[in-house]
Amino acid sequence: MSVQKRFGGELSEEEFKKFTLYTTQSNNFEDDNTRAQILGFQNEGVRIAPGAIVRIGENQIAKNSYVGLYSYINGDVSIGENVLIGPHVSIVASNHLFDPTTGHFSARTCLEKGKVVIEDGVWLTSGVVITPGVTVGKSALVCANAVVTRDVAPHAIVAGSPAKQIGEINPQSGDYIWYNKEV
Repeated sequence: MSVQKRFGGELSEEEFKKFTLYTTQSNNFEDDNTRAQILGFQNEGVRIAPGAIVRIGENQIAKNSYVGLYSYINGDVSIGENVLIGPHVSIVASNHLFDPTTGHFSARTCLEKGKVVIEDGVWLTSGVVITPGVTVGKSALVCANAVVTRDVAPHAIVAGSPAKQIGEINPQSGDYIWYNKEV
């Protein structure tokens, strides 16, 4: 059954106008929180920005976490507390598998190897891609447009494609410690 049929049929012109504005222009704390609740995420302080597609279980985002504009999260993904997910981030658990009998990728997925875990306090900045089977450790920072194909240590700063550790965060002071940074 389509969503439109399930929730009352076609939208009026006025309803469509309000809906369009709400889903594309209302990026503020209250609207992002309401959007998360409508999508079934009931933990305190969970916020989902306009355009984000979040296709995971309703208890898989812990309290005070934010999913940014136009991000895509799908599959067995666990998001800890106080996580910031920037705009245009992609987090996908599991993969399509190559089927040698047909010569192409099938609709099958490998669920056991695909789970993604984003631990507490992580910041995934703009355009980050997290591939299946990855754990991003507590309070790690993943820099813009990084493609994360391996686990990230707690308090690590990673960047690049594929992502590599380029620094770390001192958990006592909060200072960023950069490796091999030119002065």
